[in-house]
Formats: sequence, C-alpha cells, structure tokens
Amino acid sequence: MKTWVKVLVPMAVVAAVGVGAVQSTRGGKGSKNGITLVKVERGTITDKALATGQIVPEQEIQVKSQISGIVKECFVDVGDRVTAGEPLFSITPDPTPLELNEVERGVQLAEVAYAKAAADFERNSALSRDGILSKETFDASKQAFDQARIQLDLAKERLALTKEGKIQRAKGSVDSVIRAPASGTVLKRHVNPGDPVVPLTTYQAGTPLMTMADMGTLMFKGTVDEIDVGKLKEGLAVRIKIGALPSAKVTGRLTRIAPKATEKEGTTLFDVEAAIEAADGVVLRAGYSANADIVIQEKKDVLVLPERLVTFDKDKAYVELPTEQPKAEPVKHEVKVGLSDGINLEVAEGLKEGDQVVQRPPKEIK
Repeated sequence: MKTWVKVLVPMAVVAAVGVGAVQSTRGGKGSKNGITLVKVERGTITDKALATGQIVPEQEIQVKSQISGIVKECFVDVGDRVTAGEPLFSITPDPTPLELNEVERGVQLAEVAYAKAAADFERNSALSRDGILSKETFDASKQAFDQARIQLDLAKERLALTKEGKIQRAKGSVDSVIRAPASGTVLKRHVNPGDPVVPLTTYQAGTPLMTMADMGTLMFKGTVDEIDVGKLKEGLAVRIKIGALPSAKVTGRLTRIAPKATEKEGTTLFDVEAAIEAADGVVLRAGYSANADIVIQEKKDVLVLPERLVTFDKDKAYVELPTEQPKAEPVKHEVKVGLSDGINLEVAEGLKEGDQVVQRPPKEIK
C-alpha cells in the first residue's frame, strides 16, 4: 500500500505541472498577439500647416541724423513711449578743420558779393530817380542785391550750424536736436553720449541712432514648407503659440503669402505674415519666438479614430472589428473616412460612437 502511494503521488504532481504548463502556453499566445481594442470617440479634426517665426511690429522706424557731430545727450531710453516731435537726441557739431574753414570762407565771399550788389543797387537807385537809368536795368540790380542778401544770410546760418548746431530765424529756430518722426516705443538705442554721428545723405546711409515701433500693431512673421503652401490662402485663421508664454491664447488671420520661395539649409520655404487679432490681455514683446498653426480646415464633434488603425486598398478604407468568439480572427470592415490631421481621421460612415476597433501591435523589424 505504501509503495502504491509513493508511485501515485509523484505521477499526480507531474500531471498537474503539465496541465499548468499547457494553460500557461495558451494564455501566452494571446499576450504575444498583443491585440487591443480602441473605442471610436467624438472629437475635433484640424487640418493645419505649421509656420515657425516670431512676433514683430508691423513697421519699424530707424531714426537717423541729417547733421554730423557727436551725441551730446540722450533724452529717452529703451522701452520709453514717445510721441511725434518729442526730443530724442542732442547732437553737438564736430566739424573738421577743413569744413570749418570752408564755411568761414563762404561767409567772407558772401559778404563781398553783398557789398558789391548793395553799392550797385544804391548807385542805380539814384540814377533811376534822375530818370537816367532804364527800369529794366534798375530791376536787374535790385534782384542781384536781394539774391546777394539771401546768400549772405544762408552762409551765416551754415556757419552757425557748423559751429554751434543751432540758428535763430524770424520764422522759427533750427537746432541739432533729433526728434521722433512718429509716435511709438523705443525698441533699441544704437548710440550713447560721446558717439560720433554720420549724417544721412543721398550718397551715404548715415548712422542709425534709434529703432522704434508702434507696439500696438504687432504681427506674426514666419515661414512654411513648400508642401503646405499650396493649401494656404489669405484670411485663414491662425493660432499662435509663443514659447515664452505657453498658456497664452493668441489668434490672428493670415494676411500675406510670399510669391517667391527662399532656401534655408536645403529646404524650400515661403514667408508668411499674420495680423494678430486677439491676445487675451497678454503683453506681447517684439522678438518672441513663436509657432503658428494655420487652420486649413476643421471639423468639430465628429467620430474620430487613430489613422494607424485604418488600411487603404484601391480607394477603399478598412478597419478590423473583434468577433464574439475570443479565439476567432478579427473581421475586415469597410468604412468611409473624411478629414485627417495626420494622426487621427474622421469616420464618416461605417462605425458609430463607442464601437471598438482592433489595434494590432507594431511589427518587429528583424
């Protein structure tokens, strides 16, 4: 009896271990298949183009001087709000010895010409009163006298501007103070007291003194890839995401699409601009890096499914649906799809909300 028990017990243990191993293997096949189910849900599908760029003012103004010299005083600083005509800089003339000598000699020549014209006019006036000189000759001498007087005044004003940087006239004064050409905010000051200034002329660009802009009219300026530009048109809605302000909601409208592409690091890009319409109280600053989603088409409250679950064959779309029998293979089911954003797509027909679709595991690459 003891011998029978000794033989039966080990056999029972071996049999139990074998059944457990078989059951474990069967369950492992299911986990190896890795099939999961994904529900069809309602959501929003947005077809959009991505633009990368920054926030910039619609128009920037560079302030330059029309006289040469040294910056004597700066009246405003970066960030200050200025109005048109407000003083920005005071320039002290710094003429070269040659320039100063030329204007001084110009005054002397003008004085000689004026003295001669005055003497001629005085003599001709006396002859005209005696009836000896013709009216035409008298008028010519008067005109020469007036021109000589104007030239002398001009030479003296040029000398005053060269030496002192300001003049006084009957119709107002002229000085070397640079004033704001328009209202705006100072974005950058390029010079400091003591810096030399080259004037703006027809043959030279001149020294930039200050950059200013109206910060109330900001815009997004960026680039889009050539693949997306064919879908764009002016007036499309733009959603702007600012890196420094991740929670800010900034929207706008596409206002310009460049007709010609530019190349950057081997990529063909097109410049785009968008006017900012709403910033929800956010303080925007020029130069913020930003990305813009240009909304080409959008559908809300539609049936949504991950695009990876849909297969296409000859202009038809299919998904796999589970069967009631656990061990049976999923069945192929035709659906009609609509808008896609590259990750999810719209299910127009063939499924309803809550339906479950088979998701197979990704294939291993050997």
